[in-house]
Amino acid sequence: MKKVRIGTRGSQLALYQANAVADYICGSHPGVGTEIVKIKTTGDKVLDSPLSKIGDKGLFTREIERALLDGEIDCAVHSLKDLPTELPQGLGIIAFSAREDVRDALIAQDGMKLLELPKGATVATGSLRRRSQLMHLRSDLNLVDIRGNLNTRLRKLQEEGYAGMILAFAGIKRLGMADKVTEVLNPETMLPAVGQGIIAVEARESDNGMKELMKGYNVQESETAALAERAFLARLEGGCQVPIGVYTSFGDNSVRGMVASLDGETLINGTVALDQKNPGKTGDELARKLLTLGADKILEEIRSASA
Repeated sequence: MKKVRIGTRGSQLALYQANAVADYICGSHPGVGTEIVKIKTTGDKVLDSPLSKIGDKGLFTREIERALLDGEIDCAVHSLKDLPTELPQGLGIIAFSAREDVRDALIAQDGMKLLELPKGATVATGSLRRRSQLMHLRSDLNLVDIRGNLNTRLRKLQEEGYAGMILAFAGIKRLGMADKVTEVLNPETMLPAVGQGIIAVEARESDNGMKELMKGYNVQESETAALAERAFLARLEGGCQVPIGVYTSFGDNSVRGMVASLDGETLINGTVALDQKNPGKTGDELARKLLTLGADKILEEIRSASA
């Protein structure tokens, strides 16, 4: 029996996603077994600092990709939003899952919604993208950084007495905790991260056998959205140190993106029509549009400040 070694982070959500891929492989290819290989990444080891302070690209992927290149695993399963737009030479994304709910969600005390939170209320988030958009919407809120898996964050919410926290709805749903959400924030209110809600399967480009195994797992709509959104990010050269959000809508065939200043005071956004035959070109076009609208100045200021 052939055994596929699947590399993943060890968090509850990461293991859920890796097991979903393992279930697909075993269900679609009788006679093929799987083994989940847990790998600790830099982002998992350093939990006492904001992500934007401990580096930029590959915080949750670098060690897993090294194991893939060294032949210790056969494929890697990631949340697509964690994957840098530039992959190590010899690696590629071979499948994009069906996209879970793309939106961010608020978990607040007393069932409150974002606009109902009292002035000066403390809200936790681990993302500069969410923080900047929150500050743009509610500059009166007190925002604090939060790290760790979902259960850790829920515990901190209670222990620290925060009014609420914001995180990706996809992860909450996948872990069966959607009942804890007090408000789901639409993209019109808060644009999600690049690829949010999509599981990506990465493998060696030379491994045709692995590509064949995962062919049926790939969802074309997710791939189209991913290519558009990752091209948008690539043109802006953004990572976790820059507040960037983007959303591909197949309802009106559009891609909407935003770049915000760290204090949330300036927020540049725009929309372009999605070319489904060339989504990468669409993402690049959107990025160029925002750059001409003033995103270039925001990016320059952020990079100068972090240099």
